[in-house]
Amino acid sequence: MSDSLPLREKYLALIDEIIQTTLKGKISSQEQVYQMLIKGVTADTGEVFELALSDRLNSTQHQVDTQKDELKQAKATRSLRAIKTIQSQWQRAQQQNKATEAIVSGFREVTTAEVGNRLAAFLRTLDFNRKNPLNLQQIQQVSKSLQQFAQADSDFQEISDGINRGIVSWQRLQDHLVSWMYEQSRESLGFGGVPGERGPWATWAKQVNSEFPKTLFRYLALEKSAIEFAQQHSSVSLSHWVEMAVILQYLQRGLVNWFDQQPYNVKAGSKLSISTFLTFAVIWSQLANGFGSASSIYSAGCSQVMLQILRTFAQRSYFPLYGGIFASFSGQYLRDALNYLDEPLRQVEGTQEKARILTLLGSSQRAFGQYKRSVEFHQQALEIARSAGDRACEIANLNHLSRTHVAQIMYAEAIDFSQRALILSRQTGDRTGEANALVNLGYSEVMQAQQLEQLEPEVYETAINYLQQGLTLSERLGDVQSKALCFSSLGVAYVIIEQPQTAIKYLEDGFQAAQISGDLYLQGLNLSNLGEAYYYLPDQEKAIYAGCLGMYLLNQIASNEWQKSASWLIILQGQIGEESFRNFLQKNRSKIIAVIGVDGYDYIPQLLEEYRNPKN
Repeated sequence: MSDSLPLREKYLALIDEIIQTTLKGKISSQEQVYQMLIKGVTADTGEVFELALSDRLNSTQHQVDTQKDELKQAKATRSLRAIKTIQSQWQRAQQQNKATEAIVSGFREVTTAEVGNRLAAFLRTLDFNRKNPLNLQQIQQVSKSLQQFAQADSDFQEISDGINRGIVSWQRLQDHLVSWMYEQSRESLGFGGVPGERGPWATWAKQVNSEFPKTLFRYLALEKSAIEFAQQHSSVSLSHWVEMAVILQYLQRGLVNWFDQQPYNVKAGSKLSISTFLTFAVIWSQLANGFGSASSIYSAGCSQVMLQILRTFAQRSYFPLYGGIFASFSGQYLRDALNYLDEPLRQVEGTQEKARILTLLGSSQRAFGQYKRSVEFHQQALEIARSAGDRACEIANLNHLSRTHVAQIMYAEAIDFSQRALILSRQTGDRTGEANALVNLGYSEVMQAQQLEQLEPEVYETAINYLQQGLTLSERLGDVQSKALCFSSLGVAYVIIEQPQTAIKYLEDGFQAAQISGDLYLQGLNLSNLGEAYYYLPDQEKAIYAGCLGMYLLNQIASNEWQKSASWLIILQGQIGEESFRNFLQKNRSKIIAVIGVDGYDYIPQLLEEYRNPKN
């Protein structure tokens, strides 16, 4: 094969050479073909080779299809098989080239970065949002390459050591990735139960030998904040920080992959994947907060990893545009944690992923009672989603803005946002957005009619009809989250028009749907409203049971709405006397403990006292 030939002719000659060598029986393995391709095709000319291969494949396939002579057809068939072998080995070579390029690129990125930017450069090589992210073996190759520069600069040795220790620890943890779930037989990320004894962190702490990650896991197992951990370890070495980054990254990805692949329960799997993404994002955000100004490079690195996780999460089909954010946020450990997530986002330019993350933060702020911040997040998300052409996200934010304006007692604005969401969802065929828009429109109109003291039944009938349409649509879609919101809104509507018996049925169904979706906010809201419906019935015992449970759950996720339940529970306590109230509570002790545990039950009287005598 002459090097003087034009490139296309050269590659056609190479292909023909491999075909002829195969036909003569001189090709003993596919590896031989692979080596001929590696030797014969020069770098950065792959497209020319692929075109030549495609031409030869098409012409040979045509011979196989049209040749009448049996001997010639048999030869063409053997040639076609040879070409397909070339094709498969070329794909292998391309994958190997990409892997090599990725390793070289990652190595170059770290070694050419300025001193203060080396950690950030390394973390970019771990980012799964990249076109060709490095796998575990490739990261090990980067580590080996960095050791060549270790004498020139200690940073490279530290990053290399951290990578190696992190991979060793991860390999020890792999076999125990989900073993804690079987130990405690529960679908949660292990933040409940007895602190320090059960759950993932306690299990993983026993498996790692390295002291730094072991200490972090112990902190998390005891429901201590990662902020405190970072503050006490702000002078940690770069190698230990890198080790922690590798371990946490692979734990999070391992859990998400495992949950995503559970065929027996797709909904439970996605719920736990959501919990995993959010839990690890919050941990990284808290670490960023804890390292703070004492170690700005580590703090920036933590924020960088957090944003990488959220970007990956925002691209998942099950990203919760409408809720489910409190699926695993029941423990004191994560109370107020979502507040930390918005800070690093201020540094990020507008992207589709950012719009979705802001949507999540906006809905969480509404649950916390931070309505002004909620509106700011949703307005920003709305603008970005519109620019990015993300219609589902745009509609979701219109719906959220409607709900937040209801909470602010701005019903005309709430109706306007829900109408816009309804029109846009019907134009684009977003059925989930339409279901939520119908619910928000009906709910806003019910609340406005109550504010205006409109007593005409037809006013409420029209609004409730919107709610019923939303419920029918969400049931047809099998959308549990939207269904929970529909039930909740219908329950509130019937409480307002003084039909508590009908309200109770919807609120009970709403609580069950919220349990399935894993949304603690809606669970607490439904129970709180259910207690109020029983209060108006009146059924004092059931009012105390549901109201106290709802109050506790809302308080646990830092929602200010727990105070609404506390308000009427204290009124009821005054009406029937403290002893009767305590007796009703005691009578339902076993049912309450089944939901929130003994500690939760014991905290209820304290919570009522906190409302009666606030500290500030």
